[in-house]
Amino acid sequence: MLRPLAVALIVCALALCIASCGAPASQSAKPAPGSLQTSGKGYRFTSNGWIYLHLEGSPYERGFQNGKLVAHEIKKVIDAVSFSMKNDMSASWSVLTKGADEVFMSKIDPEYIEEMKGISEGAKSAGVDLSLADIVALNGYIELKDYWYPTVEAAGNGVRSGGCSAFIATGRYTADGRPVMAHNTWNGYIEGQYFNVITDLKPDKGHRVFMQSVPGAIGSATDFFVTDAHIMGTETTIAGYSGFDPNGTPEFVRARRAMQYAGNLDEFVALMRKGNNGAYANSWLLANAASGEIMRFEQGLKHDAVQRTRSGYYVGSNGPSDTDIRNLESSHTGYFNIKDSVGARRTRLETLMADNLGAINVGKAKSIIGDHFDVFLNQDKPGIRTIEGRGDLESAAFTSGTAYYPQGAVDGKVMDAREAMAMTFDARWGSASGLPFDAAQFLKLQPQYSYMGGQLKDRPTEAWTLFKAGLK
Repeated sequence: MLRPLAVALIVCALALCIASCGAPASQSAKPAPGSLQTSGKGYRFTSNGWIYLHLEGSPYERGFQNGKLVAHEIKKVIDAVSFSMKNDMSASWSVLTKGADEVFMSKIDPEYIEEMKGISEGAKSAGVDLSLADIVALNGYIELKDYWYPTVEAAGNGVRSGGCSAFIATGRYTADGRPVMAHNTWNGYIEGQYFNVITDLKPDKGHRVFMQSVPGAIGSATDFFVTDAHIMGTETTIAGYSGFDPNGTPEFVRARRAMQYAGNLDEFVALMRKGNNGAYANSWLLANAASGEIMRFEQGLKHDAVQRTRSGYYVGSNGPSDTDIRNLESSHTGYFNIKDSVGARRTRLETLMADNLGAINVGKAKSIIGDHFDVFLNQDKPGIRTIEGRGDLESAAFTSGTAYYPQGAVDGKVMDAREAMAMTFDARWGSASGLPFDAAQFLKLQPQYSYMGGQLKDRPTEAWTLFKAGLK
């Protein structure tokens, strides 16, 4: 495949050029002309590739706003998940709605049932017919598709692959001694290209939550957030993990509870532990922006672990640091293997933490989360082993054994304590480095994926953008 490789090298050169220019300053978010839409106290607009979504009021009210304002995007997400399930699992969307109805529905708080009823009715008011089961399945699709369906409905056990890179640092590692956090979201591009919602959630009870999200979600799903209790948080999924308890509470419910009702880091952990079903197991990176304390909370089904400090860092690359989760609940993590994405990214992140001791700020965080250095190849070359993962440029064999597969990082987000206290953060859609993805060019060079032609979308270079809760 000489021609694709040659083009990949050209794109790598572009990536290096982008990186050499340093991390650009963020633009203040401004609504694109004509993009503002309203529903009651809710509204949406677009800015630099993102959909900004403000939701406010009672559970049903904010749900209705959500459903009405992003109805057509919700349908696109469901279509994308359905497409992937048909091709990857020979399963239909109805499998997930069945699981949502039979396994999840009775375990969801009444508040969130009302909110999801509102999403369903709001979408219908916009001409998109979505049932309550559709909305529950959408909110729980990661758990249902990757944990419940393989272990309950299909033969054998499923094993969740990992994605996302992240770090959180404080004390002597940061420029001002206060927390700095960064994250990029990894997924297959067909589903991941819809993770471009920034939600300002102002509920009638509990804390205000400002987060990256997905159309129609009641929580984050991608998990990058800050609350008015000054809790900053993100996570990376634990790879090689398959635990699931169908009698437990869905992870999306527990995560939303924790974001909305936790007043401190210990309360966040307690709410995540309550009713743990094991699904969507994550290494959570958390901070109290006011006190400067940071925490890593890793949660499996049978084991969990908490680490905390006021001067240090934690990184996330999909390999659990806790030995019990890594050895007893995960079949494969690649934690120490730099040929594997998990081990390579962990090693690179820890190296960058040491190299930037005492200097980590928002600008440094932007550069780190868009980094393209492959420690296995010992060169700058974006691929599946780099912090900003690019499976579409990966020619070497990697964990899944598939070259040039369209998956990897689809964004970048950073936040420091000063921003968190003001409920703001910086975000870049497409990629943190600015490296674009051209769907038509990719399919021309990789015709083996031609069946994806109706689903893959371009992600051009966008600007780093500063978003704030209450922005209009």
